[in-house]
Amino acid sequence: QVQLVESGGGLVQPGGSLRLSCAASGSISSIYVMGWYRQAPGKQRELVAHIISLGSTNYADSVKGRFTISRDNAKNTVYLQMNSLKAEDTAVYYCNIQARTRGAGTRTDYWGQGTQVTVSS
Repeated sequence: QVQLVESGGGLVQPGGSLRLSCAASGSISSIYVMGWYRQAPGKQRELVAHIISLGSTNYADSVKGRFTISRDNAKNTVYLQMNSLKAEDTAVYYCNIQARTRGAGTRTDYWGQGTQVTVSS
């Protein structure tokens, strides 16, 4: 029904940059929120950033000033530009969208499979 395809994860040195992408497809009638979450070993999954339809954004305090979330509505794609990466950013990053499908009257959350980001020297 709805599929999310993530890309862009990998290994990077501290201070480096990486950009994650997530493209949504399927019988989508409207996307309200697109965002990124992450989960490090032994820790709970946390919100990194999200963006709503009109462009308003929110960021976790730990990434403010370093990460930027953006979206391409024509492509149903959300991006996460990560700069000045730190070892503490190491985690599996998950794409998330809140969307309505055709014929549905409620919003539903959909998740990508996750992509590993490792920050190490």
